[in-house]
Amino acid sequence: MGSTSDLPVMKESADFCEEMKIPFEMNALSAHRTPEKVEEFAKGAYQRGIRVIIAGAGMAAHLPGVIAAMTPIPVIGVPIKATFDGLDSVFSILQMPPGIPVATVGVNAAKNAGILAAQILSISDDVLFAKLVSFKEGLKGKVLKANEELKKIEYKYKV
Repeated sequence: MGSTSDLPVMKESADFCEEMKIPFEMNALSAHRTPEKVEEFAKGAYQRGIRVIIAGAGMAAHLPGVIAAMTPIPVIGVPIKATFDGLDSVFSILQMPPGIPVATVGVNAAKNAGILAAQILSISDDVLFAKLVSFKEGLKGKVLKANEELKKIEYKYKV
């Protein structure tokens, strides 16, 4: 994440990885204030066993793109809502030059970043794949249950 002020949002990714039992690192690295640390992180990530990187940043939001420029590891960007309803972050993360892709989730959607990272990792991990199948089935069950609850709500003209 760009700074520890992003932790309340990025915690959602960490929580999902924890739930899926996926080992992860958590760092505060600034593309603008600590560029040498970002470079060290990105260039050493593969050797440390990292296979997907989730990078959250607000405002100028250069962190995901800078990391993606320094490693072939897939990078998932999480735009953090800081100013302009997060649109500045969205555009900074989405608009990458050819050859430097960053997968981008919605504003403050760190949980989706965690899910996407798990899906990428599950391509070569049958146990994780099974956990994700179960997770997705649970989502379906929540919607079906909610729909049953809606049926109990009465209105005069509801048919």
